[in-house]
Amino acid sequence: MKMDADNIKGNYARFVSSPLVQDILNVLNIVSGFKDRAKEFYFEVVLSPYRCPVCGNRLKMTGQSQCSCSCGNTLDPTTAFQKSPCCQSKLVMKTFHYACSRCHKTVPSRFLFDEKVFDREYFREMMLESRERAKKKREEIRKLLADSRSGALTLLEDPDFAGLPGFFADLDDFIRSSSEEGYSGYSELFQQGISTFHMDHYRNHILSILTWNTFLFSKISPLIEDCRLDRVRRFITLIFMQQDHEVEITQNGNDLLVQRIHHEAYNEG
Repeated sequence: MKMDADNIKGNYARFVSSPLVQDILNVLNIVSGFKDRAKEFYFEVVLSPYRCPVCGNRLKMTGQSQCSCSCGNTLDPTTAFQKSPCCQSKLVMKTFHYACSRCHKTVPSRFLFDEKVFDREYFREMMLESRERAKKKREEIRKLLADSRSGALTLLEDPDFAGLPGFFADLDDFIRSSSEEGYSGYSELFQQGISTFHMDHYRNHILSILTWNTFLFSKISPLIEDCRLDRVRRFITLIFMQQDHEVEITQNGNDLLVQRIHHEAYNEG
């Protein structure tokens, strides 16, 4: 590694010291010096008709979009002396250009050589306004989500699924895949496992598997050996997760597509 670094340094030194490169650097220095002199002469010409509004002395360009007087007065010559050709109105500085203060049409400045105007104060104000709009939007989304949430469900007794006519048959038709024909229903599965069903375990398991891409319901790995009971528990968990705006469930033939929901408002610390 050290030898490679030494080789690079040696090659660079030979390259820089070559006569051709030295001639090119000399030409670039000459061009740069000529450009500086041309720029200085240009500003002397364009500022020659104008005088300092405070003391009447001549002005000198001292920075981008800035000229100064020996009395200490500093001003922007474009906004001070140049008028818009469209409305003959005063020019105002925008983020990257000057514009007519009346019709807002872009107007090139006579007091710029090859620079681009950049109003840092204007840009800072626009960024603050943008952040305020984004913050307000997040607050509106948070409030909308809070208002749309249902109240807490308190079960005073175990749910009686047998009291829901056709519930198990509809559940069979809804989540049964084409390769799993011959189901006789889920009543016995509920009776066998409802007392040991811990929904938080299934919720954490599902969230650990889901990405921000859609995921097939049938691809969610089971937590228990009884595949039929596990399928019911997964489905019930997803229904409650959808109610809590954590996932979105969409029918996809004989399967379901599960999409994790991402809210911008949740990203704030």
